Amino acid sequence: MTGFTVRLPLTSSLLTLLLLCSHAESRAADDFSFDLSSFEKKPLEWGGFGEVKFEHMDIGQDSALARINLYDQPRSDLDRLSTALQLDGRYSRGITSFTWVLKATAQQDQLAWDDTADIYEATLEFKPTAAASFTAGKKAYKWGKGYAWNPVGFINRPKDANNPEEALEGYIVGELDLIHSMEGPLSTVALTTAALPVWQGVNEDFGEENQVNLAAKIYLLYHDTDIDLMVFEGDSRSSRYGIDFSRNMYTNFEIHGELAYIPELRQSLLNADNTLGSLERSVLSTLLGIRYLSENDLTSIIEYYHNGSGYSENELAGFLQLIHDGYTEFLINGSEILLAQAGLASLRGYGRPQPGRNYLYARFTQKDPFDLLYVSPGLTAIVNLDDQSWSLSPEVVYSGWTNWELLLRMSLTGGDSLTEFGSKLFHNKAEMRLRYFF
Repeated sequence: MTGFTVRLPLTSSLLTLLLLCSHAESRAADDFSFDLSSFEKKPLEWGGFGEVKFEHMDIGQDSALARINLYDQPRSDLDRLSTALQLDGRYSRGITSFTWVLKATAQQDQLAWDDTADIYEATLEFKPTAAASFTAGKKAYKWGKGYAWNPVGFINRPKDANNPEEALEGYIVGELDLIHSMEGPLSTVALTTAALPVWQGVNEDFGEENQVNLAAKIYLLYHDTDIDLMVFEGDSRSSRYGIDFSRNMYTNFEIHGELAYIPELRQSLLNADNTLGSLERSVLSTLLGIRYLSENDLTSIIEYYHNGSGYSENELAGFLQLIHDGYTEFLINGSEILLAQAGLASLRGYGRPQPGRNYLYARFTQKDPFDLLYVSPGLTAIVNLDDQSWSLSPEVVYSGWTNWELLLRMSLTGGDSLTEFGSKLFHNKAEMRLRYFF
């Protein structure tokens, strides 16, 4: 009996332990089980946002752009209410996928009502192998490594330097992509070729009509450095060649650069008699920048941009002086001849964003400063290094509500009357934007 009194508790203990382990394993299996199908890529993915934005602008009544745009209806301020809806998505089935970005906007101020509805992107892609794909449709390109500008973006839409991450409308193209991976210092090579037609009703704003333009980009991943080689050939625009690079020097420090060369650029230029002529010359544009993330989540982006196709300080000042002279003539005798000449020059190049030669861009954003959750203040500065005019935009973003984002931004400009930012329509602008993501 003594042997049983010893063995029975031991046996029952072992059985109890086995039952507990079995139960624990069963519970663990229940707790950590997962459905592989939930990780499968869904055939339809979509999203977007809706937003409401209010802007208050203090008009620079003596500024050149206020005088050319509001000469017949001068005012001291302007309030604008606008709404936008953007829908984007992707549907995939087998080797085929369809991608779209749609955007509609409407805005009202004291001067006018304006609304638009555009297809930003709508592409059909065939990918028969992992190394090759063909795409046709309307596509937005983002060639280049720069954050605010891309001199090598030969078939890009120009960015808004104050909002460089916003979606841009694309062009109708046909594209072929090939990619090859290998071992060694050069680990990846990819080729992108795009055919961009310009016909009546097709890409009309790209350049001269009845042409088919070709663009190509070779991507190289060499010793952890991203390198792109670009070329554009066509008659809608002059031929151009470019190279860019990007490299992470450290985990939190990246450098990037771009270089673009245009052998024969035809540029509109004001003559001494205020008529508009043209000049053909070779152009070299460069960009060099850094991106740094500090230990306390401060992101710094700094870029220097030399715009070889831009206007010199004197050329830009001459255009702005033409506006002032035209406004004076309008006040004296009601003539709009000089203002019309200035308006034509603006459309031909003088009025494009950042029309000067040399710029410095800096953007700083801080995540959750002083343990303020969901708050991200930022500051963006753009300086025209030739005429010393500037734009400064402090902002704060709050994202504490699920799927909502609130942006508050103030934009200030400064400079003499014949400088780029000193001639802007507004001297300061306050903006409030509420955006809902879905």
